[in-house]
Amino acid sequence: MNNSSDFSLDLNKAIEVLKSGGVILCPTDTVWGLSCDATNAKAVEKLFEIKKRPLNLSMIVLVATDVAIQQYVKEVPEIAWELLEVADKPLTIVYPGAKNLAQNLIAADGSIAIRVCKDDFCNALISRYRKPLVSTSANYSGEPTPLIFHEISEELIETVDYVITYNQENTTKSQPSSVIKLGLGGEIEIIRK
Repeated sequence: MNNSSDFSLDLNKAIEVLKSGGVILCPTDTVWGLSCDATNAKAVEKLFEIKKRPLNLSMIVLVATDVAIQQYVKEVPEIAWELLEVADKPLTIVYPGAKNLAQNLIAADGSIAIRVCKDDFCNALISRYRKPLVSTSANYSGEPTPLIFHEISEELIETVDYVITYNQENTTKSQPSSVIKLGLGGEIEIIRK
């Protein structure tokens, strides 16, 4: 099967699984990720269980465009637009005042980490699904992050509802995104370079 037919089949199946509250394993603009509907608390809970992640550790939300950020953040600090414009690699920004997302995804201080995804497949999926996706690296909490598909544990793969076949053979090792936390007054805290 060639990549373009994989792409369409995977998109349709992934949307079906996301709508039913399922968890998928998919490529992103950084590493392969475990994803679910970021507005569905039950799906988010399922993702925390699969990942074996403590509930107090928040996860990243992926959106398809800069403009979409405004739907999930009460007030986007001005500096965020400048950072997004100049970023030359994947950048996750932690924003104060999350809204319109599953409550169990929002950190105790009300913040949420959001990244505008630049991966073709993931971006197409978010655009077609018309909702943001949760994204967390495809490993159990506390274990090393797999940098390519074939480094993901078989045991973990078996726990998800659907595995995207598109781009599994890509052996280019990606890195997690940079993470910056912003305050409403424009304060910047670098969490991960």
